[in-house]
Amino acid sequence: MSASQPPGRPRSSQTKIVATLGPASSEEGQLADLLSAGVDVFRINTAHGDRSEHQGRLDAVRRVAAEAGRPVAVLVDLAGPKIRLGELPDGQLMCDAGDRLRFVRLPTSRSETKPSERARADGGDEDLRELTTTYEPLVDELAVGDRVMLADGTVSFVVEEVGDGYAECRVVQPGLLRSRQGVNLPGVKLSAAALGPKDRENALWAAEQDIDFVGLSFVRTAEEVRQLKSLLLSHNAQTQVVAKIEKPEALDHLQEIVEAADAVMVARGDLGVEIDIARVAVVQKEIIAACRRWRKPVIIATQMLDSMQHSRLPTRAEVTDVANAILDGADACMLSGETAIGNYPLQAVEMMHRIALATEPLCRSYAPPSSEDPTVENANQITEATVYAAGALAEQLEAAMMVVASASGATALSVAKNRNSVPTVGISDSQSTLRRMCLYWGVHPLAGAPTGDHHALLRYVTEWGRNVGLLDPRDRVVLVAGTGLAVTAHNMIVVHELE
Repeated sequence: MSASQPPGRPRSSQTKIVATLGPASSEEGQLADLLSAGVDVFRINTAHGDRSEHQGRLDAVRRVAAEAGRPVAVLVDLAGPKIRLGELPDGQLMCDAGDRLRFVRLPTSRSETKPSERARADGGDEDLRELTTTYEPLVDELAVGDRVMLADGTVSFVVEEVGDGYAECRVVQPGLLRSRQGVNLPGVKLSAAALGPKDRENALWAAEQDIDFVGLSFVRTAEEVRQLKSLLLSHNAQTQVVAKIEKPEALDHLQEIVEAADAVMVARGDLGVEIDIARVAVVQKEIIAACRRWRKPVIIATQMLDSMQHSRLPTRAEVTDVANAILDGADACMLSGETAIGNYPLQAVEMMHRIALATEPLCRSYAPPSSEDPTVENANQITEATVYAAGALAEQLEAAMMVVASASGATALSVAKNRNSVPTVGISDSQSTLRRMCLYWGVHPLAGAPTGDHHALLRYVTEWGRNVGLLDPRDRVVLVAGTGLAVTAHNMIVVHELE
């Protein structure tokens, strides 16, 4: 058997796949197909839908995971202080270059397209359109010269006048606006909190539901990450926080944010509007490098296989994008509209899986722990040395599998950081830990294995491996263990050769 065939499904990729749920992926049959195709983490985006929809999708995921008999993680994405346009008459508005529009403060999210009363009062003959947003203080926080980007940056305004309750803009980049589209304000520092009342409600729901990861949108400082972690801990939740990097302020505090977070998402959609789009690739590499230093899983998101919403095949550029993210060191790649609303959700997952398999042989970076690693002081040096030695031994012996027992997941994360080519089976008494391992590169969680005795564990894993066709006679399995196995210190390596 090839050593590149980890457990869970034939030839699983080491890179993890995150799939966003939506109308195209809500039925249990669809979820089961996506899981079989390679999904490791399902994402629920609270910016869309209501609580009943979110609960229904979560329940469906858990039923499908139970039926499959494997750990599956869930990421609940908080909407954050995302500004959106109000409702437009007819649902859309065409903006031509040079048109003038006014953002106004209204208690509702309705946008008017009738001539502005102010324009008539001023004696002007321009047909000014009035727009509202979901963020009422917007008109107070804009200044002359500010840029307003809409519809993912395809339409842009510049602010030319501000007054009592309004901000007048001129269209610079023309295009079609639609109701509820996003509004970005590059360089504008808003007073909106990263965790608003609605996000707090959704975070508490996630805590109650024992969700594995919560995504904090529009992070600006590490303190915002700590506030969410504190909220979750106050409700005795083991839920971990994924910091979404999509604001320039986050880049100014990148190291502190990565240190504070449990994982990071490179949210390229809003990031590519908030900063110069030409810098997105470079910034992505910088964020991944920071996450590798701090031993934090990193997810690359937005438009990875975007054309597959409407096409069975991706563009060559999209294939290259996914491959380069993996080569840069990403732990996971995410599908958004491709699986949420696309016409080919299953094909998108299958394609991402194929790209990962084709790319991963080139991305090995196995190296001993560096003294420059900022996590070294807090790590158990015996465990770190044991994990590294076990990986090197597994590589040299061409082992079919590594097995690591990890109570908290920290040791499994060390294995993921080392990026060895031998697939790793993660074992834990904790179901939460097993689900979190679904985000760790190259670690494939296995439920039900005994952790109290390494002989019993080896028997369980080898019997399971034989039964599912992943282990053959003469294959070697390398076990990383400790005196109590699933305890903090791992100080023993066992090499087992199947008869």
